[in-house]
Amino acid sequence: MQKHTFILLLILLYGCSFSAHTQKVYSCNNRYDADIKVFVVENRYDADLLVYKVANAYDVDGNKGLWYFCANKYDARKTIWFADNKYDADLLIYFVENRYDAGWREKEKMHLLY
Repeated sequence: MQKHTFILLLILLYGCSFSAHTQKVYSCNNRYDADIKVFVVENRYDADLLVYKVANAYDVDGNKGLWYFCANKYDARKTIWFADNKYDADLLIYFVENRYDAGWREKEKMHLLY
């Protein structure tokens, strides 16, 4: 019985550590190097995700729209490319000024950042 509890605990810890770092992103220059193509919309109501840029990687909290932009591609969980128009994008984002405004508006696109 204890072996099963230990395995379950390991799975839970791994899941928590994975989700805690999912929104560490790296902005690349080539669309073909990106995991996700994003477009920044002008109106928050047009966005799939409201994003708040955090200053420290430790401020990233799961898949909630708190993004830390890594200086190195290998430190990031996802690479993104900023598209020139919304039709080339997988995800429409809007940058908010308050971390508490961050979050998903279109939850069916959450899988893009897992």
